Amino acid sequence: MQPLECSALPVSHSQPPNPAISALANSSNLPPTTTSPLPNNHPTPPAQGADSFPLCASITIIPYSPADEDTHLPAIQALISGDLSEPYSIYCYRYFLHQWPDLCFLALADSPDTNTTTSDSSTLGTPQSPHSRIIGAIVSKLEPHRSGPLRGYIGMLAVSSSHRSQGIATKLVSLSIDAMIRSGADEIALETEVSNKASLKLYERLGFLRSKRLYRYYLNGSSAFRLVLYVKTGVAGMRTFPPMMQGADVEGEEEEEMYS
Repeated sequence: MQPLECSALPVSHSQPPNPAISALANSSNLPPTTTSPLPNNHPTPPAQGADSFPLCASITIIPYSPADEDTHLPAIQALISGDLSEPYSIYCYRYFLHQWPDLCFLALADSPDTNTTTSDSSTLGTPQSPHSRIIGAIVSKLEPHRSGPLRGYIGMLAVSSSHRSQGIATKLVSLSIDAMIRSGADEIALETEVSNKASLKLYERLGFLRSKRLYRYYLNGSSAFRLVLYVKTGVAGMRTFPPMMQGADVEGEEEEEMYS
């Protein structure tokens, strides 16, 4: 995850949904690996309600709701902090969830014993499932990248170890991607550890490409790959500028590469 900036920028809602990613969001099966991130010949899925996205009989994916922060946020933090290598403060979660709640989704699983009271912070009640717990979450944002493309960014993704290999992560990512595309994203980026083979496989099957290797990127000393999904043609060639050089004429490929 990249360093956070504390300013929110306006988001456009003019871009229509992409049929390929929408189709992925309605399927728990991974598509074949392809070098074309956004094929245009995938059929558009049937429309679904905005309140929930059933994955199977016992698992449902719902959009994050700021109104449920008191119950959802502690559960999200407990799930992600136990799964990722970076320690994030409560303010980091709020930075994403307060400004881009429509890009964040939760996977809920029915509790096996609804008659048992538990202190587990991931257990909560929702209108969709009164006895459920959060077993997956994705947290994302969308803002212009260095005066260049409108970049979606997947900051956090986690699925409980007891519910992996069920297509939950794929559907969470697909729903977030689809929401970012509807809001006008030109590209979508993220970082993942070079040793996380499962994560690399998931994102590359969804069309992400390895942009660069970031050595000793995480606090634990691990390196990362930056992965990018180019949504629109020509985005990869767009010039970007760091905040200190916005409006200035930067010449030379070497200078440009330093800040890409």
